Amino acid sequence: MQEFIFVTGMVLKQTVFGEYDKRIVILTKERGKISAFARGARKPGNRLAAATNPFSFGVFKLYPGKDSYTISEVEIQNYFESLRSDFLGAYYGMYFAEIADYYTRENNDERQMLKLLYQTLRAVESPSFDNRLVRAVYEIKSIVVNGEFPGIPTDRNLQDSTVYAVSYIQSSPVEKLYTFTLKEDVLLELIDVAADYMKKIVRHEFKSLEILKTLS
Repeated sequence: MQEFIFVTGMVLKQTVFGEYDKRIVILTKERGKISAFARGARKPGNRLAAATNPFSFGVFKLYPGKDSYTISEVEIQNYFESLRSDFLGAYYGMYFAEIADYYTRENNDERQMLKLLYQTLRAVESPSFDNRLVRAVYEIKSIVVNGEFPGIPTDRNLQDSTVYAVSYIQSSPVEKLYTFTLKEDVLLELIDVAADYMKKIVRHEFKSLEILKTLS
């Protein structure tokens, strides 16, 4: 009898596999980042088609193979549907998912990155937040979550409000990250701090960011 496992997670990306299948990458609460095949997901009307699109969050029923998993069923709790009709928002989402894909590994405890990605996509969907602020918060917090936060920059004359914002992002739980807004001058400083962290610490070229820059 086939032994199934259940994982809660979000689809980070999908690729075409064979004539009708998809290979997806899921960031899960239980097993970190895993790969799974969705057989027939590219056939019209297939029950796995929508559930295997990027940003889909829910419970995946899988059976394990030698090198990856195969999806049996999916119960989606949030499709982040509005991102599919928001072109710019979708690219922000793709950038955040690409950072999560870069940082996470299979069988690691990636619950905080999953939670961060989920809350960040909710913030992108909300009209209350400037996407530039969401991006800066996510970039800084992803570095914090992965244990690489270098501290507040001391080589520049930052406003007190900017220093407070960075400290708040560093110390606050993910659930309380997106609870503030900033004046434009403070936001621009925070964006610059986040960009400097990404350049000096992450040091990776993200394809979706290059597209996002042209759109923004």
